[in-house]
Amino acid sequence: MSIDYLRRFIADMTLLVSEARDGTDGSVVGAARQLLGGLVSHDNWLPDWMARSPAHGYAQNLLWCDPLERFSIVSFVWAPGASTPVHDHLVWGLVGMLRGSEATQPYTRNAATGELAAGTPVTLRPGDVAVVMPEISDIHKVTNLLPDRPSISIHVYGSNIGAVRRHTFDPQTGEARIFVSGYTNRKQPNLWDRSIDARAA
Repeated sequence: MSIDYLRRFIADMTLLVSEARDGTDGSVVGAARQLLGGLVSHDNWLPDWMARSPAHGYAQNLLWCDPLERFSIVSFVWAPGASTPVHDHLVWGLVGMLRGSEATQPYTRNAATGELAAGTPVTLRPGDVAVVMPEISDIHKVTNLLPDRPSISIHVYGSNIGAVRRHTFDPQTGEARIFVSGYTNRKQPNLWDRSIDARAA
């Protein structure tokens, strides 16, 4: 396992958001999408304990939160066939597929009536990266397409996503309810123990 891929990604993301005038700038999202694509093109860096599937539903594991909360990185581990409620994000986000496959069902919401209209589903496979943005498409439902094994996706958000007051939606009525996701894990990978690399050198 090479945690160096994650360490490099965090460094690159930190430089990216530090140099940006506006964290919602499309150029930031475009560059971050390329960076995430590079990260999920490798599958030897995610610690095993951050990749364990729950029996049902999904685990939302915090890998890193920028000290100024300008971005966060999360591993989503999906139980076989698991899916989310219909929900929004309210910040820009990226979904990079690491293992398995998932489907994203986007929705648009009528501002006057609150009714939801389903868009065209998108299938993600390893190496694929999808974007969510309040200005473009921020409401969706995500499902693990594999009925017999877990899937894992790596998400990057333009905030500390576990602390954002967001919404779930009733797909029939469009009724919105506030939720705060938090995180599943209570510890994070130790990115800064370089002792193995140092001893090898």
